[in-house]
Amino acid sequence: MNHRSIIEKINTHKKQPNLRFRLKKNTEKFTDLLFYMLFDIETPVAESLDNLEKQFDELVALACWESEKPCKKVWENYVEQLPLVLESLNLDAEATVNCDPASLSIEEVYMAYPGFYAISVYRLAHELYKIGFPLVPRLMTEYAHRQTGVDINPGAQIGKSFHIDHGTGVVIGETAIIKNDVKIYQGVTLGGLFVAKNLQKIKRHPTIENNVTIYANATILGGDTIIGANSVIGGNAWITTSVPAHSTVFHTPEIKIKTLPHV
Repeated sequence: MNHRSIIEKINTHKKQPNLRFRLKKNTEKFTDLLFYMLFDIETPVAESLDNLEKQFDELVALACWESEKPCKKVWENYVEQLPLVLESLNLDAEATVNCDPASLSIEEVYMAYPGFYAISVYRLAHELYKIGFPLVPRLMTEYAHRQTGVDINPGAQIGKSFHIDHGTGVVIGETAIIKNDVKIYQGVTLGGLFVAKNLQKIKRHPTIENNVTIYANATILGGDTIIGANSVIGGNAWITTSVPAHSTVFHTPEIKIKTLPHV
């Protein structure tokens, strides 16, 4: 096969006319500037907002959003939500400082905690998800996933003072609902009980009520599953049915200690 034939065959199989990976890189740049604008004292807010608006216009063009959408108004509405997002994120950071004895300062949380970073990007992406902006919210949270190991779908609904400790391996599905003052640890999955394309518009992921703690590697599945307020879910628990308020759920492993050879 000659060089020209190879090029022709590759071009023949490039079947996605709207697949521009520049959108992915531009989204990452947009996400970084949003994060720095909200938290970094050396990043000026006014100048950053001007730059972010230009970047947003580029994302609109690359994402092939419906041209009749009034993008200027969408951006203005998004900017109006940013103070509320920042207020929520500050509560998340305070929850982490209050929950984790290893945290030495709130500055450490903002700069070094992967759970906080993942929550930050989720909250920024969620506002775009709510208005139906295509692909970009998912690219934002996937960017955070790649950096932190925390996979939060931008469609999830998460309340105030949310804390993720350690973070690696956490998965929170699109239709999950997490209310206020919830704490989860590494390896927790809030997922679907079944996987089928026809469930796309159905609530597939659990609801976590106020003041619930979910320890490492617990798996909670199903759209009808509700974890009642003030409950504690122990590590490695597997839950597919609802749990009443004020419950403690734990997994008891069978432990065998070998003391003699061949016993």
